[in-house]
Amino acid sequence: MATKSANLYARIEPDVKEQAESILSALGIPASNAINMFYKQIILNRGLPFEVKIPTTKPVNVAELTEIIRKIKTMPPKNLQKISRKAIEIAIELTEEKAAKRYLEAIETVC
Repeated sequence: MATKSANLYARIEPDVKEQAESILSALGIPASNAINMFYKQIILNRGLPFEVKIPTTKPVNVAELTEIIRKIKTMPPKNLQKISRKAIEIAIELTEEKAAKRYLEAIETVC
């Protein structure tokens, strides 16, 4: 007995499609099968099979932090005195814990 099928039309970013299909190809899974698996997981979970939420912390831009640290390390001593402890505390609040610790350690090393 032949299984009936329905068509699904969706717009997707070309780069996302290309990357996903490359991974699926390496796994030996056709895109249509992957989409079918995704839909079955939606049914089983009675919702998306993963958590969807807005991050509570701002993503860390490591390149930007590295550049800031480089600039601080090359500052004259009198300029370093202008860096307040409050500025460091604010930086800690705005970044992930690890990046903030690295930032604080770099500041303390320079001071």
